[in-house]
Amino acid sequence: MTFTTRFAPSPTGHLHLGHAYSACLAYAMAHAAKGRFLLRIEDTDTARSQRHFENQIYDDLGWLGLTWETPVLHQSRNSAAYDAALHRLGQLGLLYPCSCTRGDIRRAASAPQEGAPLHGPDGLIYPGTCRHRAWDDRADTDAVRLDMQRALHHLGALPHYQETGVVAAIPLTDQHMITEIGDVVLARRDTGMAAYHLSVVVDDAAQGITHVVRGKDLAAATPIHVLLQALLGLPTPVYHHHALIRDEAGKRLAKRDDARAIATYRAEGLSPQEVKALVSL
Repeated sequence: MTFTTRFAPSPTGHLHLGHAYSACLAYAMAHAAKGRFLLRIEDTDTARSQRHFENQIYDDLGWLGLTWETPVLHQSRNSAAYDAALHRLGQLGLLYPCSCTRGDIRRAASAPQEGAPLHGPDGLIYPGTCRHRAWDDRADTDAVRLDMQRALHHLGALPHYQETGVVAAIPLTDQHMITEIGDVVLARRDTGMAAYHLSVVVDDAAQGITHVVRGKDLAAATPIHVLLQALLGLPTPVYHHHALIRDEAGKRLAKRDDARAIATYRAEGLSPQEVKALVSL
């Protein structure tokens, strides 16, 4: 099996040093294995995605010396594949519509009888307010959630996965999936577009990804992805979660931190080698 990995940025801001580290690491791993390096544009956030940011992604990665196969997969053009996956899960009875806002979830999770609210990979763990609703009762403004308990019952046995890098594989147990992850959103209520967890699983399978290389901040989401792969009959890649690039205060870099943007260093006259040296590459 050919080693195949990808770099999957969202065109909602400038790439920063953390992106440079992740992209160059994935590229180096693919090169060392004589494998494939793919680029994917995760642009389902149509309100924030901008074409000039996408063009800057291509320009910055090329300046760093990276090359990739074409055509580049755009999530905004792949909705039919996500809809098919949603339909399959819905036919299995594993989905339900949800009309709750973030405020509704926060108030329900903070109710005295619920105790202290718990946080999972998607923020506050959903308290199950709409879990009684039928899948065919969905309105256009509803989100779609996975009924975690039904999903676990459907699978019977939880899958295993291989983890490398700085994070150990999280043992998948029913208790962990229910109490520490909960009923995650698979389609958003604001746009109806597939949420990250569903789109990334569908795309990784479609692109033949064998190794997912990404920051350790996404490690908590991996059990969700492994679960969805098992439910949809898709292969599970090897997951490699690397350390994060942080600023002087120890805070991880964000896209709004333009002072750490690759474009900023380029404008200041740094070479690709000097930028790579900043992140110990």
